[in-house]
Parts: sequence; C-alpha cells; structure tokens
Amino acid sequence: MKQILFATGNQSKAKRFSKGLLDKGIEVLSLNDLGISLNIEEKGKDAIENALIKARACYKEKHMPVMGMDDTLYMEGVPEDKQPGLYVRRVGGKTLSDEEMIDYYTDLVKKYGVDGRINCKWVYGLAVINEKGEESTYTWFKDDFYMVDTRSNKINIGYPLNSISKYKKIDKYFTDVTDADMDLIKVNEDDVVDFISSHV
Repeated sequence: MKQILFATGNQSKAKRFSKGLLDKGIEVLSLNDLGISLNIEEKGKDAIENALIKARACYKEKHMPVMGMDDTLYMEGVPEDKQPGLYVRRVGGKTLSDEEMIDYYTDLVKKYGVDGRINCKWVYGLAVINEKGEESTYTWFKDDFYMVDTRSNKINIGYPLNSISKYKKIDKYFTDVTDADMDLIKVNEDDVVDFISSHV
C-alpha cells in the first residue's frame, strides 16, 4: 500500500480524505503519526502558495509523497479588514482555540449578518509532491452554506466552525448531517481524492 504524508498536525484534518484514499490503496499519515514537529511559516499570498510551503517543508524532511492544504474564508457583507481570508484561526496576532473561534465568528454573524446568518465561501488549495519531488496543485470551493449566530450542541474537534455552519439546502448544521443528507445535497470531495491518488 502507498503512503502519503499530510502536512498537518490537526488529526481531524488528517482524516479528511483518509477513507477515500484508503479505497484507492493509499494510507494517509499525519505529522503526529511520524513524530514530526515542524514550525512552518505560511507566508503565501493565497491557499495554493501556503499549501506548497507546507508540502515542500515536509518533503524536505521525509522525502516521501506529501500533500499540503490550506483554505481561505470569505463572509458576505463583512468589511474587508474583518474578512478572515487566509487567517481563519489567527485573529489580531493570536491563534484562537476551537471555543474562541466559535465565539469570534458568532459575534461576526451577529454584527454583520442578516436574520442571524451570513452567506460564506471556502476556497481550498491543495499541493501534492510525489516521491520524485514533482509538484501538482488543485483548488476548489464550497459556497453552499452560511454561518449562523447560534451554535450547534455538537463540536467537531479541529473543525469548530462546523458548529455554526449550515448547509443552505437542508438548513442543518455541519455537525448534524448524516451520510444520507450528504447524498441528498450531493456533497463529496471525490474529485479531490481522484486528484491526490493520480499524482502521488
């Protein structure tokens, strides 16, 4: 079985594509799995550049197939100087905990939302470096959701904003959706899994 190192210490994020890739004979490892601790400075101008920075740092360390990922968040009606963009978890120079993130973004919705909600868009960037050091990048987005000013009773560790994000089509928190719901609203990341598997 092939292996790929996901350039993240976030165990929840490391599992994001694990099932789909395992079905294709690829095991996803995290930095924690290999006992790697890297302090990577993400100075890219967008999600793709930051994904490449992460992937290159890990490839330099392990010389095995790696992937890096980053994302940007845009919130409708929020002033430019308050837009999260690349700094979803870092606000005012501070890295927020999961609970602090929920509080901060709930406050943004209360301040700038309409009827307790704000339409949002995630833009993702992914970089894959294969064993030979060849680089490939991929980007996609998700805009079928909004954030609300009241939180779910559940929290997905590592993905705190799932507690205040709802799919537009079914008005259901990300934390509460079932596999049947996902089939109904046709949400999957098969294209991302296909990209990773074909470039490892």
